[in-house]
Amino acid sequence: MKKTHFLVSMLVLTIFNACRNNDENDNDNLRKSESHTKTVNVTTHDGRPFSTGSGSVSGKFVSGPGGEVLMQGFYWDVPEGGTWWNVVKDKLTAWSDSGIGAVWLPPASKAQNGAYSMGYDPTDYYDFGNFNQNGSTETRFGSRTELEALITKAHAENMQVYADIVINHNSGGQSQANPFTGTNTWTDFSAIASGKFPRSYNDFYKNSYGNNDEGAFGGFPDLCHANPYVQDWLWGRDDSVGKYYKNVMKFDGWRFDYVKGFGPWVVNSWNSNVGGFSVGELWDSNVNTLEWWANNANSSVFDFAAYYKMDEAFDNGNLNVLNDDMMWKRNPYKAVTFVANHDTDIINNKMPAYAYILTHEGYPTIFYRDYEEWLNKERLNNLIWIHNNKATGTTSILYTDNDEYIARRNGYNGNPGLVVYINNSTSWQERWVETNWSSQQMKDFTGHSSWYPTTQADKWVKIQCPPNSYSIWSLNQ
Repeated sequence: MKKTHFLVSMLVLTIFNACRNNDENDNDNLRKSESHTKTVNVTTHDGRPFSTGSGSVSGKFVSGPGGEVLMQGFYWDVPEGGTWWNVVKDKLTAWSDSGIGAVWLPPASKAQNGAYSMGYDPTDYYDFGNFNQNGSTETRFGSRTELEALITKAHAENMQVYADIVINHNSGGQSQANPFTGTNTWTDFSAIASGKFPRSYNDFYKNSYGNNDEGAFGGFPDLCHANPYVQDWLWGRDDSVGKYYKNVMKFDGWRFDYVKGFGPWVVNSWNSNVGGFSVGELWDSNVNTLEWWANNANSSVFDFAAYYKMDEAFDNGNLNVLNDDMMWKRNPYKAVTFVANHDTDIINNKMPAYAYILTHEGYPTIFYRDYEEWLNKERLNNLIWIHNNKATGTTSILYTDNDEYIARRNGYNGNPGLVVYINNSTSWQERWVETNWSSQQMKDFTGHSSWYPTTQADKWVKIQCPPNSYSIWSLNQ
């Protein structure tokens, strides 16, 4: 009797365990099914990282796995008094050590408001704070000597330096009779202190070349790029603005201001004649327009499409919009992504947005005040490290809903890539996701999760993400 009971008990236990294992497998498959939406490969390039090309120096992380990170080294109305170049110079070593490969500076030349101007009303392109005009010798940011010391220090840290180029309009000229308007206009720039690029009414619209170009700004005299004299001074001659900035001042690249104001051929001509990295400020959320401009300008462009989608996703609780079209998906090698800048700062939930741009393709930009004043610098440095070391290859979106977004970078040249999980909800979330790795241990490189899951033979694994936060997973190696 005892033996019979034992055999029956063993049979029942075996059946129970088999049923339980089947139930667990079914539950796993169910959870996988629930977590799985159709994987969408949103980029199809060869996987190589973003590179700014060759300037006077190579950016520190151009050859690294993830590409580069750019710092916008100013904000609107930085302190007056000629101290800003020194402030930035003193931060360059720490920025370089954190993995930032380039810094974008504000317009460096003397503008109409002299020591009070942020530089977007340029008068003399060759006065970097070394001529006494417009009420001061130094610019708001400092002297030419201090600017040159900043650039030298950046290059010593193996960082690139980008100049903010304002060539749509000028300001600070003297009044002169203008036969094309029948009035007096502020278009006499014949007495500028540097003596370089003197201008008069025929160098501004309306003039003998026409009544207008693609756009004017704020009532400022609208520079006429159709005039060969203007072209020669901007990018043609050996001492043109572009070549002087590059060869004498040693800038490595350009951020072109308000490119809606002139045709993309202007930036294309500058790039062809001067060289260096360039990005245009085309303030437009239409991806077709951004792509059209970038292709015709032969330049990168700020990804305003991604910017507005991130605001809708992270501030308005709809992460599904991250499936929408963006410039970095169209052409990651011509897209510069950002979360805020000196002109616009509408995204409130910024850390997930930085997690997004620093794990996805394109050239991510860090805003000075976010890094130095407003956000957690340690967390931003962690994201920069992840970008430079793990954010490789094409992108596949694995799962989205209103509160959750999961995407996979597919790796490149032996680097395994990553899986990023963003959670906008108020509670911890877990998902089964399909990786590119079979039977290998993973970890969350942000430290937000303490899990060390091992992928199954079929490459699936369960990962988690804390509330209102993100986790970023890759092989534990």
